[in-house]
Amino acid sequence: MQIRIAGIVPESFVDGDGIRCAIFMQGCLRHCEGCHNPDTHALDGGRLIDTADIIAAIKKNPLLDGITLTGGEPFLQIDAATELARAAKNFALNVWCYTGYTFEELPDDAATLLENVDVLVDGAFIESLRDLELQFRGSRNQRLIDVKKTRELNKIVLWS
Repeated sequence: MQIRIAGIVPESFVDGDGIRCAIFMQGCLRHCEGCHNPDTHALDGGRLIDTADIIAAIKKNPLLDGITLTGGEPFLQIDAATELARAAKNFALNVWCYTGYTFEELPDDAATLLENVDVLVDGAFIESLRDLELQFRGSRNQRLIDVKKTRELNKIVLWS
């Protein structure tokens, strides 16, 4: 399956807990003022790559604790994001996903991806709420959500 990406960081230490392969998906409709990755906004930017190539690289790296789907907006390419997340879970890796949506605003077809996500970092970046002391997020409105517990309890449970 083809995916449009802005880039990949094969071993990131800042895009979630542990050593992660960070996949920067291309395309975002929010254009948040002060965005950390404005080069990921254009829907036709970046480059096309086959998800199988990304999965092969993930499988070959024994150092990884997980993958991070970021961007851009992963939910704009939900089928490809789901394929990557499922593969990571099959390799016993955890999956983090960054989104400009809040958990409550996620699109109707989000369930399949969420079944394979451990931590969802939700919410648009708001420059006036920027806080450099926050772990794994840029503004105070963004949450680190434990997706499995949230789905089990049907209420937002924060990752700790």
